[in-house]
Amino acid sequence: MRPAPERRREILDTAAEVFAAQGYDATTVRRIADAAGLLAGSLYYHFDSKESMLDEILRAFLDELWARYDAVLDAALGPRETLEALVTESFREIDRHRAAVAIYQKESRHLREQPRFGYLAGSQRRFEEAWLRTLERGVAAGVFRTDLDVRLTYRFVRDTVWVAASWYRPGGQHSPEEIARQYLSMVLEGVALRDGHRTYASRTKKE
Repeated sequence: MRPAPERRREILDTAAEVFAAQGYDATTVRRIADAAGLLAGSLYYHFDSKESMLDEILRAFLDELWARYDAVLDAALGPRETLEALVTESFREIDRHRAAVAIYQKESRHLREQPRFGYLAGSQRRFEEAWLRTLERGVAAGVFRTDLDVRLTYRFVRDTVWVAASWYRPGGQHSPEEIARQYLSMVLEGVALRDGHRTYASRTKKE
């Protein structure tokens, strides 16, 4: 008999919380089994290793993230609207997969050196390219500041958004959409082109 999908999902959710709280290397199969209300041996009926659990957790998160990102990128939105939609979808993913996002943030750098998790490096490249293209389109279209350092801006937005997994709790006072709106209002005040704006280079030339 195959284990019930619902039970597998419950175990994975529990494992994700333990990995996020304790770190992957420090987490034992016994610790996950205890948190899931199982004997350690019974856990192997569902998964052959903690590595398999982590792999499934990260793949489920990234598959959903890219399905939603690709829908935004394929929608032919303007650069500002694309940026807004990507930020909003990012916060929705934190809401749905908070523990997986926290694991990805903490563990991906050393995990992607392992053959089983090599896909993490490819996902990171896709992520960076999507955000950089959006910012570059905005600069070229005159929507974002002409003196914008797009790579620095990308890193700022990336880190500002995803670090929220360390404090966000689903069902809290603010919805992911509301948090996204607040973040965007702060970010876009810094990158949106305003009337009468002069670049740093033009100001220093006159001064």
